[in-house]
Amino acid sequence: MRITDVRAMPVSDPVPEEKRHRTDLGTKVKTDATLVFVEAEDGTTGVGAALGSPPTIASIVEHELAPQLLDADPLYTERLWERMYAGSRWKPSLERGYSQPREDRRGITLEAISGIDIALWDLKGKLLDQPVYTLLGPVRDDVQAYASGGWAPGERAETEMRGYAERGFDAVKMRVVGEDDFSIENAVIRVEAARRGIGDDVDLMVDAHGSLDVSTAKRLAKRLEPYDIEWFEEPVSPDDHAGLAEVRRSTTIPIATGEREFTRFDFLSLMEERAMDVVQPDVARAGGFTEIRRIAAMASARGLRIAPHAWGSGVLFAASIHLAMALPNCHLLEVSQAHMPLMYDLFEEDYEIRDGRVYAPDRPGLGFTLRDDYADRFEYVEGPEYVF
Repeated sequence: MRITDVRAMPVSDPVPEEKRHRTDLGTKVKTDATLVFVEAEDGTTGVGAALGSPPTIASIVEHELAPQLLDADPLYTERLWERMYAGSRWKPSLERGYSQPREDRRGITLEAISGIDIALWDLKGKLLDQPVYTLLGPVRDDVQAYASGGWAPGERAETEMRGYAERGFDAVKMRVVGEDDFSIENAVIRVEAARRGIGDDVDLMVDAHGSLDVSTAKRLAKRLEPYDIEWFEEPVSPDDHAGLAEVRRSTTIPIATGEREFTRFDFLSLMEERAMDVVQPDVARAGGFTEIRRIAAMASARGLRIAPHAWGSGVLFAASIHLAMALPNCHLLEVSQAHMPLMYDLFEEDYEIRDGRVYAPDRPGLGFTLRDDYADRFEYVEGPEYVF
């Protein structure tokens, strides 16, 4: 079996004004993604998705990476990953047994590689009539989910977070910068309200989106310790690994990070600096299934847990479900509570989420079928996803 076509399609999902939320990132006005398609000679097509600027991702997929994949065997996913990552040096890289990456080995190129890798695994599953997680090596059929939201200002955080718990979630996450202005005192008020709303038996995580400096993050963490926080996510910039480690040493709250990192080499740096307790790779950014398996193995050797970042398109979320079923050290899966039809209405099938758990699909590949009208419904819209 050979690959005959590799193509990409930018898509968007505008958010109606009444359903927009605001955080330190700005006001969310749309969700973007790039769908990636890898077709085999019998017409079977795998679907992937990438984060990053859709027009740029599509160009990289079709003009730089696709020529490296045409006529190749789609079942050789490891080799094809190395071929994309090493570029023109992929043969000597494999022959000599050590990585010789291309110059543009991070950023948007890696996001494009991630989208293709997801599509290749979806294609492999369809060709072999097996779910992706079965091919990866299943360890479970369902996983605990956590509701990812928490934008409500002030005391209203109590009502919002209670609502997630009442829908069956045993774990919830909130943003420390909500729809009102940030201060340590305001963040504490919101977290206290959230804990009051969900009670003592529901896990509570907080996320700063990397928006705080080290001093502020340390002071906030100390103030939040009495509220039994499951983890403090991205307290400081993802570029500041040393600062992240400093925050971790200063608090009893576990530190989570990783959604903006690329490849096992970025995660190795975080692990060596002892900068995190919970590892959060994004399958549509960090290298797809192929690379995240390596990241998870490295984390396991250090006693670190995996909780994949799963915020984006339906393809990204579907891929994250399969990851969660195949990684022994994965303990939680993120489920967005934002207005995101691109995640929830992209497929003919529904996700199986009930009683606070996500269940694996038993269909081949990723197990989901794009709706007939997806191209028209999610036509790409120019402009940023967040505005101030």
